[in-house]
Amino acid sequence: MLTNPKEDYARGFIPFLETTIYLDSKPLIPRTETEYWVEQALTEIPNDKEVRVLDLFSGSGCIGVATLFHRPLSRVTFGEHQEKHLPTIHKNIIENGIDPERASVVQTNIWNGIAGPFEYILANPPYLSKERGSASEDVTEHEPEEALFADDDGFFFIEKTIEKLSQFLVPGGVCFIEHEPFHEARISETAQRHGYSSKTHKDQYGIYRYSRLSVA
Repeated sequence: MLTNPKEDYARGFIPFLETTIYLDSKPLIPRTETEYWVEQALTEIPNDKEVRVLDLFSGSGCIGVATLFHRPLSRVTFGEHQEKHLPTIHKNIIENGIDPERASVVQTNIWNGIAGPFEYILANPPYLSKERGSASEDVTEHEPEEALFADDDGFFFIEKTIEKLSQFLVPGGVCFIEHEPFHEARISETAQRHGYSSKTHKDQYGIYRYSRLSVA
């Protein structure tokens, strides 16, 4: 999606799956590609029973907030590394009329401090590759580098996420991960090595953008 970070930050908010996501701490601006796969994930999350969901690499909290908004029996843990974004997540929960008792916001370096298990893990890690130059100058000038790029050709956080899924997912649980198209083969291999099967899906623009992982 083409974004205009300068204008989005100046406006101070952006719509996301019928919620309003505030950008007070200048987190990564939610993309329509993310909106698309989260909507697909929500079709799997039941609406008639309590489920535990982890929004990992939360940033603004858009994924978890949309889950809480559309699945009123869900309970969501938000895991975010940057302390400055935690008040923004809290604000987005409150301003969208969600009971904060249904949410837990945790400062974490991927997994530390996260208390599972979860039925669903929805992860949008930093995954751009600096070597491939896969971000426009406008994005890199205004948006936080730590939310965009990852070492190992953009795969570092994806691998760290998959490595410990078995410790945080219930039997039969599902993980959705956003990534670059060229990560598909490595995700499949890493998932298989840790006992999971994966299937990569296209976004609304026909780009392989996210993978669904479940027990093999």
